Amino acid sequence: MPERSINLKQSVHFLFFLPGQDFFQSQRAGDYAPSPHSVKYIVSLQTSKGQHFCVGSLVHKYWVLTAARCNTGVDQMMIVAGDNILGTYEGMEQYSKPHSITLHPLYNKSNSNADIMLIKLRAPIKLNRYVSLAPLPKQNTGMLPGQLCQMSGWGSTPQGRSRSPLTLRSVTLPIISTAKCNSSKSINGSITSNMICAGSSTGGKKACKWDSGELLVCGGRLYGLASWGNICGDAGFPGVFTAVSRFRWWIDRTIYRSWTRCYKYRYPLSSKSTMRDG
Repeated sequence: MPERSINLKQSVHFLFFLPGQDFFQSQRAGDYAPSPHSVKYIVSLQTSKGQHFCVGSLVHKYWVLTAARCNTGVDQMMIVAGDNILGTYEGMEQYSKPHSITLHPLYNKSNSNADIMLIKLRAPIKLNRYVSLAPLPKQNTGMLPGQLCQMSGWGSTPQGRSRSPLTLRSVTLPIISTAKCNSSKSINGSITSNMICAGSSTGGKKACKWDSGELLVCGGRLYGLASWGNICGDAGFPGVFTAVSRFRWWIDRTIYRSWTRCYKYRYPLSSKSTMRDG
């Protein structure tokens, strides 16, 4: 048991890539290539030199949702929508620089609680047959243990460790209950109410090394953003995702705050905000 605890702590630090480091992902058992441009709301966060380092999702033509750990500053980031094969220009890509970054005020880097942020773009992304908005869950809605979800992102096999081209990949993962994930045989109490766990009960179907922000889609809605995880393929240590449904109100308030202020100023007596939580 002590030896496993040490390995657990060591493994956490190597699961995600830091911007500027060589990018590669270990192979995932059971992963597959979805139909090109079928995950239309996924975006690639890239360095100013075009190196992919995180995954995000388009939630508004001016806004991208991703993990707070992906924050590198507005001057060091480019958002690419409509991409399928990184490193290969296919003609459907759209590029936009960040205007500003908003981290959730409760984000705690030490324990990864509230690992979520919004990026406002300088120029809007055009919605078309290759790019659409991510459907979001209502506030505080959850999934039942065992429910199957799709995790999507970019990766390469460990044999080649090639930086490009990298084709979008997906893997099907079941939701694991917080109680089981937080048990002494698993994460052992590190899961907060703002996190969800997913992974195969038999091991193997979990990314050895992910991008932060990889999307976990359940029932057609974006329920999770890859945050942290543990030993590759170990059934006792599933992947941990930021629970998007815990932050739906914050997402709406952040995106529509300026619009709401303007709307209330122009129509203070006769109108009410049309914002909804779902």
